[in-house]
Amino acid sequence: MQLINEATKDKLRGGFYTPKLIADFMLKWAINGNKSLDILEPSCGDGVFLKSIRDNEISYNSITAVEFDDDEFLKAESIGLENSNLINDDFHRFCLNTDSKFDLVIGNPPYIRYQYFSKEQQELAEEIFSKSKLKYSKLTNAWVSFVVGSSQLLKEKGKIAFVLPAEVLQVSYAQQLREFLSHFYNKINIVSFEKLVFPEIQQEVVLLLCEKDGTDFHKIEHLEVKDANDLKNIDILKLKNPQKKIDFKSNKWTFYFLDQNEIDFLEKLQKNQLVPKLGKYAKVEVGITTGANPFFTVPLSTVQFYDLEEYAKPLVGRSVQVPSLIFTENDWKKNRIGEARTHLLTFPKMKDLNGSLGARDYIGFGEEQEINKGYKCRIREEWQIVPSQKLSDALFIRRNHLYPKLIINEAQAYTTDTMHRVNINKNVNLNAFVASYYNSLSFAFAEISGRSHGGGVLELMPSEVENIMLPYHDSNEELVVIIDEMIRSNKSIDEILEITNKKILIEKYNFSTDDVAMADKIWKKLSKRRLNRN
Repeated sequence: MQLINEATKDKLRGGFYTPKLIADFMLKWAINGNKSLDILEPSCGDGVFLKSIRDNEISYNSITAVEFDDDEFLKAESIGLENSNLINDDFHRFCLNTDSKFDLVIGNPPYIRYQYFSKEQQELAEEIFSKSKLKYSKLTNAWVSFVVGSSQLLKEKGKIAFVLPAEVLQVSYAQQLREFLSHFYNKINIVSFEKLVFPEIQQEVVLLLCEKDGTDFHKIEHLEVKDANDLKNIDILKLKNPQKKIDFKSNKWTFYFLDQNEIDFLEKLQKNQLVPKLGKYAKVEVGITTGANPFFTVPLSTVQFYDLEEYAKPLVGRSVQVPSLIFTENDWKKNRIGEARTHLLTFPKMKDLNGSLGARDYIGFGEEQEINKGYKCRIREEWQIVPSQKLSDALFIRRNHLYPKLIINEAQAYTTDTMHRVNINKNVNLNAFVASYYNSLSFAFAEISGRSHGGGVLELMPSEVENIMLPYHDSNEELVVIIDEMIRSNKSIDEILEITNKKILIEKYNFSTDDVAMADKIWKKLSKRRLNRN
């Protein structure tokens, strides 16, 4: 965790400048010929939206702009728009104290983690959440409270337009925000980009365009463009009537990257509950949190140099160390020969080290490097004792590239939090369980359940893994050797799925060939979108 006094000014302010092309497009959508709007910019920064209003000669009734940072405020103030009121204050405080209502709230709110908030800001943000009957947590980012607060300041009919991190579509801490937006607004448009708009921070963003119009309809639409330049080619009229029905039960908006027939297909599967979820068959939990992987996970040479064999347990710590469906003892030995970090150091209490001089020397080396002062280590009774040293039946890679992997832990290796530990329930066949996962439907739900990062990475947390649909059947055990050999022979995942889909989905779950084609299409569409960001 980075402390406030170590963070950069930009990180504390949470500000990254909006490209003019994006500001122009958002205003074009929001204004749409209306010349008498009351407009609010809740975090105006250096004033890119204000400049866009000035340069495009946009007519309006009034403009209110709020900016917390003194230097940025002076830049925005110098733009000199008529009928404008610039306020040098925190938006949270402004939001709770103003009686003004607006037709449009537009901007690029700061991306500030809870830990960088002052105590007062945390309390103000929590009060904003309470006004909308939402629960505030320490995982909540500043942009969430900006969206909620801005919605509270709209007139009976109004719009918001924000540049937001793509996390809004998928992270768990924004789930209640998605539910709030789904019910509060009648029309929601999401515009995403194939290329990163802010490459310097590797932050994927979307444009969230919402309107409440007093009707009983709730529709949503997703539109993806190559980059900010492509915004000029969007017909604004297309955004006036989003077509997809909002599924109030869905906790992820990645659904809406799909066509309506694809959404209907997935919703039907969820409704009839024909295919169980992975969590019915296994418990998924994070791997071992050492607090300092470079110290506690070491290669063979370190074990031998410090004579640590007594405290070294087999470890698999990275996805590249797992070549197949089954992680065998031979796989582990090959990694060890290659000087990978294949050992987890599991020290006892200092009084129990007895004559282990090498262990004492290594622990002393760790203290010289101040490993013991790291947060996870210093809160332990004795810093060198790693907690939760449990093995698992299988491993699920936390961050994946081409496709998310579930692996049989035949080597009985420990793992760090780079992988999740999967322990199957009683009377579940381990081989059948793992083999049953390798199909297009499970892969599609992995993409929907997880979240994508820059570089084309798909990350899933334990609860998200448990949410994946898993068409389990005992007879799928016979696929384990086939899948394992094909992966080790560098066969493509498409070749593997051609075999497994037929056995798992068609033969055992009575899917039609059209159903399988639909599941495969959905998985490929979502994974391709993610991988395009590599």
